[in-house]
Amino acid sequence: MAQAVLRIGGLPEAPLDAAAAFHAEWLLRGRAALAEGGDLALVFAPADHAHHAWRLAAVQALAREAAPARVNGLVGGEGAPLEAMLGWLAGAGAITGQLLEVAGQTRASA
Repeated sequence: MAQAVLRIGGLPEAPLDAAAAFHAEWLLRGRAALAEGGDLALVFAPADHAHHAWRLAAVQALAREAAPARVNGLVGGEGAPLEAMLGWLAGAGAITGQLLEVAGQTRASA
């Protein structure tokens, strides 16, 4: 199965506001990508620990909804480390519902 990649951007800095914005806009885009068939990787910008819980919950709920398609989240900016993780996830058929932080990425706002 192919893996669609959805790069999440433009979220507010506050965790509750970021979660609301994700569910209002990006969740619909994720569901649309999954409706085309294949797996989905959500790429979030680095953020502080306050964003981890809502991101993980969103990834896990979407993964349960989309099964047997796989949904995972990556936290990382751009570049070779992120692209390597996306490639690894595409071939890791047993991995779903995970939120993984890309090594070498710094934490910033949502």
